[in-house]
Amino acid sequence: MKPVHNDGKLNIAMLGHKRIPSREGGIEVVIEELSTRMAALGHHVTCYNRKGHHVSGKAFDTKKTDSYKGVRLKSVFTIDKKGLAAMSASFFAALHCAAGNYDVVHFHAEGPCAMLWLPKLFGKRCVATIHGLDHRRTKWGKFASTYIMLGEKCAARFADEVIVLSRGVQEYFRKTYGRETVFVPNGVNRPVPEKAELITEKFGVEKNSYYLYLGRLVPEKGLKYLIEAFKKVKTEKKLVIAGGSSDTDAYANDLKELAKDDSRILFTGFVQGKLLKELYSNAYVYVLPSDLEGMPLSLLEAMSYGNCCVVSDIAECTEVVGDKAAVFKKGNSADLARVLQKLEDKPETVKKYKDEAADYICGRYNWDEVTEKTLGLYENKVAEADRYSGEIVS
Repeated sequence: MKPVHNDGKLNIAMLGHKRIPSREGGIEVVIEELSTRMAALGHHVTCYNRKGHHVSGKAFDTKKTDSYKGVRLKSVFTIDKKGLAAMSASFFAALHCAAGNYDVVHFHAEGPCAMLWLPKLFGKRCVATIHGLDHRRTKWGKFASTYIMLGEKCAARFADEVIVLSRGVQEYFRKTYGRETVFVPNGVNRPVPEKAELITEKFGVEKNSYYLYLGRLVPEKGLKYLIEAFKKVKTEKKLVIAGGSSDTDAYANDLKELAKDDSRILFTGFVQGKLLKELYSNAYVYVLPSDLEGMPLSLLEAMSYGNCCVVSDIAECTEVVGDKAAVFKKGNSADLARVLQKLEDKPETVKKYKDEAADYICGRYNWDEVTEKTLGLYENKVAEADRYSGEIVS
């Protein structure tokens, strides 16, 4: 099973995301960063995009294209309904991969891994990245959670290699399935901070005039704690909640109802491009109050912009920030309010965290290193298959 291209480069397929280029979620960012870097190194990469609309609405749909930065894009049939979009898209993508001429098929996220057996049945090397224990997310009903658990079990049993993003998930797979995994964390790029221009015009905020949450509006992100806590903080600064829902419109409406009696709390909806960069660049404090994470890309990005960050004390966050961020007790709005008030009252503490954040995070997490490690796993699996087939022949 030598590489299928005469140039010695690998033919790689990736699936499990919504679409690239996109910032609809962390998985989309990961796949874009990996696939484009692999393509730049000469590998032949195909990403299987879902059909259908952007998760935050038609207004954010982009023009469909068959390539992006050297990566071939293929759109697969998708039932564009909650709970069925990921399932249908991953089935048809896996079916196409099974029949395709790929050295490696890389599944991302637990749910799509339910289809991992398909390309395996046709002799493909399959790698799975577990971005988080998705069956624990409260937005999913019983059927969806059961299906996602099936994907987790398929990954543990059938994948040639399982990549995890945190030590906690690595231990979970060891204890639950007796399965050894490979820890390869996400990366981050060092950005160039932007001045507050569009955000001042659009949202009325300036540098250091707001606390920021940036991410999906889903229950496991702990946004109810954040709103309850912020209401108790004595400050004239605003709380900017930037992001769209993800099959969670009712939850997003509940958050807005909870916040309606505090004029300091602002919901921006989904943001991208210059707006997103300006929000990261000019926040007083970035807050991630999550109950559940895989490895939060928004936190890496916030720190890369030199932000003072506040995170819940779950391992997936504290492993990332070390001693370079403030921490509160998960699910405890009173403790979060205490931490926020302390940072409000002590700008010198905020400045200390800001001064240390970017160098710390960019020194530890690098997309080029992540790509190199991932390609190394691919090449090892292809080489193992080649040795095995040689033994069969002899």
